Amino acid sequence: MTFISAIDRYIFRLVLMPMIGIFLLAASLLMLDKMLRLFDFVATEGGPVGVVFKMLANLLPEYASLAIPLGLMLGILLAFRKLATSSELDVMRAVGLSYTRLLRVPYLIAIALALLNFAIVGYLQPLARYYYEQLEYELKSGALGAAIKVGEFTTLKDRVALRIEESRDDGRRLIGIFARVANEKGQVLSISAKEGTFLALNEQPDTIILRLSEGQIIQDMPGAPPRVLSFTRHDLPIDLPAIERFRTRGSEDDRREYLLPELLRIGWNKELPEAERVASQANFNYRMVEVVMMLLLPLLAVALAIPPKRSSSSLGLFVSIVMVVAYHKVNQYASDVAALGRINPTLGLWGPFAVVGGLILWMYYRVAYVPGGQAIGWLEKGAENVMKKLKSLMRRRRRGPVLPEPADDTSGTL
Repeated sequence: MTFISAIDRYIFRLVLMPMIGIFLLAASLLMLDKMLRLFDFVATEGGPVGVVFKMLANLLPEYASLAIPLGLMLGILLAFRKLATSSELDVMRAVGLSYTRLLRVPYLIAIALALLNFAIVGYLQPLARYYYEQLEYELKSGALGAAIKVGEFTTLKDRVALRIEESRDDGRRLIGIFARVANEKGQVLSISAKEGTFLALNEQPDTIILRLSEGQIIQDMPGAPPRVLSFTRHDLPIDLPAIERFRTRGSEDDRREYLLPELLRIGWNKELPEAERVASQANFNYRMVEVVMMLLLPLLAVALAIPPKRSSSSLGLFVSIVMVVAYHKVNQYASDVAALGRINPTLGLWGPFAVVGGLILWMYYRVAYVPGGQAIGWLEKGAENVMKKLKSLMRRRRRGPVLPEPADDTSGTL
């Protein structure tokens, strides 16, 4: 019994470290690409840099729902590949441990991660997606604050044009200010000042004060000559544009923002329109099929981890990544098509699951119960033949062209 427990702990250590590393790597790569685009978007909108990290935090559940299955499968695959290439797996098999027995710990990990992924896609991801959309809306509308770009004209509420030549002390001190203010009566004020600062009013949150110092005001009124006034200090009130309240969650027919109980309530409520029910059913089945597939990933990992004898081929690693990513994309496409009512949501989502699940079970059966069986043996042989031809071609190129031998001129009759 102690021997079995030691093997379980050994397999757990082999699975855990690659799984965590791959999860962090996949999540980091996904977030890095999005981070660059978010920085560019926030800089264009003139918002604070801190909002980028808030938006990335709300994207974590979406990326985790893909990185967790990928990390689980590759962690198990790399662990069993190490056992196979070091002949430890042959020893375990020789003492009577089957593949099914060796999968006890990987399946405990898979069940725990499947429950975690269920909580993410069912509850956490919809809320995070809504908060991400809310931050994006507030950034575009200016509710998070907008930066006035130095050297460019900024329009505030269509009646105030503002230009600043220099900004100091993190924007608290403005140098070289020009403002043009127009009202409904046609009066135009052209204001230039040496310095200025923005002040907030607690009693009027929709209005800010631009306090100017050492400048001039040119007042231009219809039918009257312009007047020039000099000032030492002048307070210019600026009305901020009204910001509309952000929509309620799921109000724009985005089913991805609904929790699982809400999808169930909408999808099977016959009093609602059919299009709304079908879209909810498609999204519900998409989330569930993604979670259930995680229970088959340990079998897929073991089936692709065992290379042929006297071989160190890593083709199974490549095939596993392709299968998981391709299946995820097929589910996304099937969910979108089912939401449009073109196919039945249950058939469109669970049909590919049945096909891929049957393929995984067959692959595992070939490895675990057929003596000398290989899940992708035909693919391994094909790849081996291609590599042999490539190596032969490379050797020929290194040797150079083979020149014909010179002809023998000693011909004739003595």
